[in-house]
Amino acid sequence: MYAVLLHSLDLWGTAGTHRRWKLIRAEFFVGVVGCLSLGVLALGAGSGWLILVGIWLIGAGVNYVPLALEAVRLSKPGTLEKELEDVAIRPELRRAGLHQFWVAVPFAVAAFAIAERYGR
Repeated sequence: MYAVLLHSLDLWGTAGTHRRWKLIRAEFFVGVVGCLSLGVLALGAGSGWLILVGIWLIGAGVNYVPLALEAVRLSKPGTLEKELEDVAIRPELRRAGLHQFWVAVPFAVAAFAIAERYGR
């Protein structure tokens, strides 16, 4: 489950501070609410390119849903530490950074999460 590892690394960072955990969790929830809200506004008020921006924002917001849900799951005491027990943090963080760009691809992270949960 590479996606869980990516979420775990994102929450942990290089030092694993509780402040970082809170900031990243907040980022995921703001991503859900903010992107979906702005996407709906752009769709409702726009035409032409604004409709495309609205669809993109909704897709990005949907991508943040599985990230936020996983952040909640990993927030239970000891869960995050257990996920990262045998992981070389720094090398994996360098590799994981590139995977974070998938959030910008509408519905991609959500599709990956569904595929991972229900089988490919």
